[in-house]
Amino acid sequence: MTEQAYLLLLALADGRQHGYGLVGAVRELSGGSVQLGAGTLYGNLDRMLAAGLIDLDGEEVVDGRARRYYRLTPDGLRAVRARTQELAALAARAQRALDGARFLGPEALGGNA
Repeated sequence: MTEQAYLLLLALADGRQHGYGLVGAVRELSGGSVQLGAGTLYGNLDRMLAAGLIDLDGEEVVDGRARRYYRLTPDGLRAVRARTQELAALAARAQRALDGARFLGPEALGGNA
């Protein structure tokens, strides 16, 4: 699962959302590091719809434009929970590795002390 897909599923865990709302939610969840363009957003949504991770959850017209809403399916919720657990386990392993790491000063890298 890509980071973008994960963040979209995570954004939908909070409830149904439309495309533009998802862009903002992903930006917020990522601390501003992930900015979805329309092509990326709708490409991901189409793939997740096809995979059964999300469903369409209504449509309304706002300012003359159709606004589609999406929601997680039970499979989508399971997938985002599983990925969150995988990332938490990775973070724990990373922390253990960093806790056990020895400081390499400039001399270890060939520099002057």
